[in-house]
This record gives sequence, structure tokens and C-alpha cells, in this order.
Amino acid sequence: MAKIANIPIIDISGDDQTRVAKDLVEAAIEHGFVYIKNTGEDIPAEAIDGAFEISKRLFEAPLSEKQACTIQKNNRGWSGMNYETLDPANQRVGDFKEAFNFGSFLHHRAQQPLPPSITADEARISAFRDLCYQLSLKLTTLLGHGLAVDPPTFFTSAHERARGPSGTILRFLRYPPRSALPSTAAATAEDVRAGAHSDYGSLTLLFRLRGQPGLEVLLADGATWAPVPVVPPGAEGDAAPPVLVNVGDLLSYWTGGLLRSTVHRVVFPRGEREGDGGVVVEGEGDGAAMRYSIAYFCHPFGGAELGPVPSERVRGYKGGLAEGNPYAERRVMTADEHLKMRLKASYAQLYEEKDKAKEEA
Repeated sequence: MAKIANIPIIDISGDDQTRVAKDLVEAAIEHGFVYIKNTGEDIPAEAIDGAFEISKRLFEAPLSEKQACTIQKNNRGWSGMNYETLDPANQRVGDFKEAFNFGSFLHHRAQQPLPPSITADEARISAFRDLCYQLSLKLTTLLGHGLAVDPPTFFTSAHERARGPSGTILRFLRYPPRSALPSTAAATAEDVRAGAHSDYGSLTLLFRLRGQPGLEVLLADGATWAPVPVVPPGAEGDAAPPVLVNVGDLLSYWTGGLLRSTVHRVVFPRGEREGDGGVVVEGEGDGAAMRYSIAYFCHPFGGAELGPVPSERVRGYKGGLAEGNPYAERRVMTADEHLKMRLKASYAQLYEEKDKAKEEA
């Protein structure tokens, strides 16, 4: 039986915000992941439930509706089974998942095509995206204070919408069980639902549903994968599962690797299930059910430079960028340059199609 990842739970609504900021930084340094206790103050449970309801309706829409919104190089739209490959160096085929990426909204109107099945929900999707944005700003502010960055608002300022367009994406995801895959897309025992990767942005907010495990993180030894339960021990009585937050590549760049952009993946059920308290136990897996999740990938404005931030703790760190991240040693100048590099690696098929069309034009 796999041992679960030992990720701390932090209540960011606590009275001692100095302590909260320090605890958040320590979690980001040691694990790269942290559970945020969902008190409902930042993102109400009903808002999360509503987002999942819209997500299920979107993925149940006719294929032709989703194909009309196929993902483009701006990273917005629908991607089908095996279209994205998060670990191209090691995956036999693309990820066994379906996804829909929402970019920016203007006056609660999407700036991209949407399937007719969810067009009436534009305002609700936009409102949920705004809640995620505000929580992200709160977290970046706490990280700035916890690292004693000068000024402590450095990260938050880089993420303010007024600074310009960003790569921020709200993503709905659906992972089918093996039994639902067509024979032409059958998965082998070695295949995964989402390949090993680090996240492209500053930080990610991840929302999951009880009883739908599958996320694993790569531990600091670079060899051991540990399951990340939806409901960790200590959060059993919460109205909603805690929000899982992880550090992305850009915060790692900004801090010279002090904050860990931890590699993670999503696997098929392995004859295990989540028991009481979210502990992974042996038993009948939830292999017959779909797995849904929602991720908010927070990015700074596209022109943000990624040099180390003014912080004594960052300057004193000599560990270098995270091992296991194949992009960590790349020299990039801006957030947009980094994003384009990562997207081109993940969506080789998309970029090949576009480049071929240019040649033939």
C-alpha cells in the first residue's frame, strides 16, 4: 500500500497572519504543495459544487459541440482524449483525459467559443474564476510577506489584471475509467491519466471530489510517488474538501528554486480507494467512475520578468532549481516565453498542424 504524501493543512483565515505566511512558505519550500482549509470564506462550497455541475454538463455535450471549440495556440478551448501529452519524453501516448480551458472573461462574457450546452452559464463560470483569482492574490501576498520580499506585494502586483494579459486559465477536467475507453484507445498497465509534469504558472488551485483519488506527487528523492488524498486526515468534517495549492514553475524561478515546483501526475485506480479520513487503503478501487477535477492555473502578466526576487532568504538559498523538473534549467526571460515553451512541448500535435497549414498556404 502506498504511503500518502505528508502535505500540511493551513487555515489562511487565522488571526496571526504573520504565522500563516511563514507556515505557507515552509510548506512551499518542503513540499511544493499545501492544503488550504476551505472555510467558505474565500470560495463557498456551493460555488465549487456549481462549477462541477457545469463541468459535467460540458463534457456530456455532443462531440461536435466540443470539437467546434477545439483548443488553439492561445491555450483556450477543448482538448480530447490523448491530445495533450504532459510527459512527452516518457509517455507512449497522450494523456487519458478530456479538458476545457477558459481564458479571460470581459464583463462576464467569455472571449472564446463555448459549447451551446453551457453558454447560459458564462456569468457563473466567470464568477468562479474571479473567486479563484482573489484567493490566488491572497496567497501570493502571504508568500511575499513570508519570504520578506521587498516590497512584500511583489508577487501580487505581477498578477494584477491591470498589468496586462496573462496566461491564467480555469480548466475543467474529466478522466474516464479504463472501462469507458474505446478499444482504439485502450490503456496499458503503464499508462497514466496525466503524465508527470510541473505546472507552468505561478501557483495552481486544485478542486477535487470525494472518492475520486488519482493524484500523485514525486517526493524529494526523485523516485518515490506518493498519493495525495482528496480529504487528508484532519479535514474529514469540513463542508468541502480543502483546496489543494501547488507551486508552479514561475514561483520557483522567482525564488531561485527555493519554492518547489513539484512534479506530479494522475494515475488510474490501482486496486486502492480512499477510506475514512482520506487515508489510502487497500480495497475495491473506484475504477468504474469518471474522475472530475477543476484547476485554476494562476499566471502573472505576460511580460513579467522571472529573475530572482529581492529577498534575503532567496539570495541566501544555494540549492538551485528543483531536480526532476526537465524545464528548470532553461533560461527564460518572461512569463509568456516560458508558457509558450511548455505549451509547444505538451501540444506537439496542435503546433505541427498549425505549422503545416502555414507551409501549405
